[in-house]
Amino acid sequence: MTPPRDVWCRISHSDPKNEERREWLRIDDRLLLEYRLFDEPAAAMNLYLPPATEDTIATAVSKPTMDLLARAGETFAGSPLLPWVSKIDWMLETILKSLAKSHPGSVEIARLTNVDISAGGVGFNTPRQFQADDVLALKLILPPFSMVETTARIIRVTTAGKGEVGCHVATQFVELAGDDQELIIRHILQVQAERLRARKTAH
Repeated sequence: MTPPRDVWCRISHSDPKNEERREWLRIDDRLLLEYRLFDEPAAAMNLYLPPATEDTIATAVSKPTMDLLARAGETFAGSPLLPWVSKIDWMLETILKSLAKSHPGSVEIARLTNVDISAGGVGFNTPRQFQADDVLALKLILPPFSMVETTARIIRVTTAGKGEVGCHVATQFVELAGDDQELIIRHILQVQAERLRARKTAH
């Protein structure tokens, strides 16, 4: 039975000092994300999400290549590697879709998720019940192919926005390698620069 919203989303407020430690640069983005409680087995990553569908599989497989095309532009579009990368994507997508069809719920794959991210933490909506101080194991894929695996402590849980299911969790990274922090900062700066160029072009 689905618990009432006020049970799943126990509203909590973080210490202002913790908020001060959250990092400077922050953007809203759509990234491939997986998460679970830190003390759960790896198989629990997508346990509380709906089973993977053909659409979610196609999105997860194609997004890194699409990101690479968007960032490399004509350089990669004209590369002899592109047909090979596209073929690998097609083969992987076909295999995963076949598995999902024959064994529903068997495909574990990152989901494209709306996030707000900084070098200090990440926030996202989830249908799962969490509480402040829960520690999560996170996997994030930054465009085009950079995997960040880390742990994060939930510092705030609030009700999701209007028309959205579940809760919004705000987290603070607990164990983030220096190289991974640099990857996140570089990604944020690049996205901000791309959005600024797009706004200037639009005008």
